[in-house]
Amino acid sequence: MNKLANIAVVGASGAVGEVMLSILAERGYREDHVTALASERSAGTEVEFGNTELTIEDLAAFDFSTVDYALFSAGGSVSKEYAPKAAAAGAIVIDNTSAFRYDDDIPLVVPEVNAHVLAGIGSGAIIANPNCSTIQMVVALAPIHRAAGVARINVATYQSVSGAGRGGMLELAEQTMARLSFKEPEVSKFAQPIAFNVLPQIDEMMDNGYSREEMKMVWETQKIFEDPGVLVNATAVRVPVFFGHSEAVHFETREDISIADVRKLLDAAPGVQVFDGQDMIHPTAVTHAAGKDPVFVGRLRRDISHPRGISMWVVADNVRKGAALNAVQIMDCLEQNRNSSGNTEQAIVNSAG
Repeated sequence: MNKLANIAVVGASGAVGEVMLSILAERGYREDHVTALASERSAGTEVEFGNTELTIEDLAAFDFSTVDYALFSAGGSVSKEYAPKAAAAGAIVIDNTSAFRYDDDIPLVVPEVNAHVLAGIGSGAIIANPNCSTIQMVVALAPIHRAAGVARINVATYQSVSGAGRGGMLELAEQTMARLSFKEPEVSKFAQPIAFNVLPQIDEMMDNGYSREEMKMVWETQKIFEDPGVLVNATAVRVPVFFGHSEAVHFETREDISIADVRKLLDAAPGVQVFDGQDMIHPTAVTHAAGKDPVFVGRLRRDISHPRGISMWVVADNVRKGAALNAVQIMDCLEQNRNSSGNTEQAIVNSAG
């Protein structure tokens, strides 16, 4: 792969931006071809890039014509203002916010699932990164959907506070200390205390009684699978975990498929690691997902309430695979396609490795 691609990371001072820079360094991108961008108040500060540091530059003053890719993770309002400018300057924008996900003309991509939509993408394009909870679910479901068709998904998510950014993590830490000191926790980032608690609403409530976070999983799954017939019923819950989202996924297939065949599909799927639990040990956000690339699948079993139903437990690092890594994988796919005459299948395998 061409490690000399010029890359701008927008939102470099944030949690996702820092992980993006870490992954770029891990994958061999050179520091003199990576630019860290953030708001004017962060400009001039340092951010880690492998064994060295980059000086953050002011986003508002940056010339995007100097880069091939712009990885955005600085909030929807920033993306809406600057992503079109970056694209107009010739950069390929990979945006981690919800600003462009539901635009029919903008690809919504998880490389292990629908990398084929990247064919023909060139300078000046905008590509959207899905929501973190959607990404890990579709990575696990995609091979099954291809083989037997997924008709309906009923999912409950258990989402870590890092999904709400640094403020969410700080609030959990401070409230935990308060609780352990027998003090009443202060509430700021979340509507209710998160320490030692479970909050059954993420994002604003919609008119249909579902939260926007839950509806994201509906809209995005159907768009990524290119199948509006896939029905999704989601309950999104915030839990007092720092990193890693967990999901209880119950789904029904259109055609019969055995658990043995599902296991074989998952074992062979890029980006998936099946974990057979024993002695009450199963994949969890803390022990398996945090800081790791794969989507971990456990508790795989037949749903005894439906003849074509299957249940499984899915965990992944929401900041890594659910955001930063997925964006870098999209960029890697584009680079590998360009350098290997469009060998998309190999690009998927390499980017997930």
